[in-house]
Amino acid sequence: MKNRACVLAGIAGALVVAAVRAETLYVIDELIVSVSSTADESGERVASIHSGDSVEVLDRHNAYAHVRLSSGTQGWVKTSYLSAALPLQRQLTAQVAELEQLHAQVARLEGEATAARAAVPVMRERASDPPAPSVDPSAPLWRPIWQWALGCSLFGLASGFALGWRMLDRRIRRKYGGLRIY
Repeated sequence: MKNRACVLAGIAGALVVAAVRAETLYVIDELIVSVSSTADESGERVASIHSGDSVEVLDRHNAYAHVRLSSGTQGWVKTSYLSAALPLQRQLTAQVAELEQLHAQVARLEGEATAARAAVPVMRERASDPPAPSVDPSAPLWRPIWQWALGCSLFGLASGFALGWRMLDRRIRRKYGGLRIY
């Protein structure tokens, strides 16, 4: 028993020391791939391509793909380096550009809405119109829901207590021949 405790304490200490020494690193997105003249590692290097470069796949053989680069050069590349999806950096650049366009559009529409509000004269309410319901925009919307949930919970607790008490009363009366013994 003493040996088991010592072993467990040693393992716990080793885990703590390992956690203190551990260093977090991230894989970089930049990748340079060699394009070779043959479909194996023995061919000479014809060109190199970087992450995000597009290539045209002409043929596939085992783990390699015969590709044509944008410069017209042809060669073989491992298929594990190729993906149909755009690289994350290009996706991010496209998303940022789209976001900037949307921000500009929102600013333009807000300006148009402000100008339209200023241009429209304020209409007077007629005396025969019923008053508009007053809604406080600063009042939280969750308050009525919270009060409703609390009321339902209290009702459920009270109902459960009453039903339980009634059921217990009936069992006691049945057990003792109709007498209430409390």
